[in-house]
Amino acid sequence: MENEEIIQYRTRGTCCKIINLKLKGGVVEDSEFLGGCSGNLQGIRSLIKGMKIEEVIDKLKGIDCNGKGTSCPDQLATCLIEYSKHKEGTKIL
Repeated sequence: MENEEIIQYRTRGTCCKIINLKLKGGVVEDSEFLGGCSGNLQGIRSLIKGMKIEEVIDKLKGIDCNGKGTSCPDQLATCLIEYSKHKEGTKIL
């Protein structure tokens, strides 16, 4: 049985300040975005639920918000990239 992992990620350069993720077996089980555009982030939450980490990264990496060089979806991808590099239980990045 695979362990459930909880991640809290402090974003950089976006309205959303913190992303909380629940992962299990390389799949996103749930997410929560603190700050940012509520409707858009609820949509992202719904769309990524049940997706493999790699799929989320592939779909969201590099999305830009108004020339900021990043976005809430891009920060989610960045979080998952950093998680994939470390893969050690619960951590705050």
